[in-house]
Formats: sequence, C-alpha cells, structure tokens
Amino acid sequence: MVHKAFLLLAGILAGFALIVLPILLVPTPGTLLALLALIITVIGVIAVVVFSLVLILKALKAIFSKCKH
Repeated sequence: MVHKAFLLLAGILAGFALIVLPILLVPTPGTLLALLALIITVIGVIAVVVFSLVLILKALKAIFSKCKH
C-alpha cells in the first residue's frame, strides 16, 4: 500500500513538472510551440487532479477499512 502511495505521489510530481515546463520554454504567442505549451499544461493539470483524487480515495478507503475492525 505504501509503495502505491509513493507511485501516486510521483504521478502528482510529474504533473506539476508538466505544468511548469511551458513556463520554462517561454513560447511566442501564435506559434506551434505556444499550442504545444497549452496542451502540455492541460495534460499536467489533468494528471495532478486525477492522481490526487486517487490518492485521496485510497486514503479514505484505508481509514474507513480500519474503522470497521
């Protein structure tokens, strides 16, 4: 269980890296690089949200499964 949590945290960190990457590229508006930067940012945001939700749900499941016993 702990190993899966670290994998989910790594996924969240990778999502944040995708969000920051277009800032480092400094694309010129109206170019193909600007479109690519927007796509990378959207993918990063989706990754952070999905991995965070999965991590929260797994934590809640672990908490409530311990309460039943």
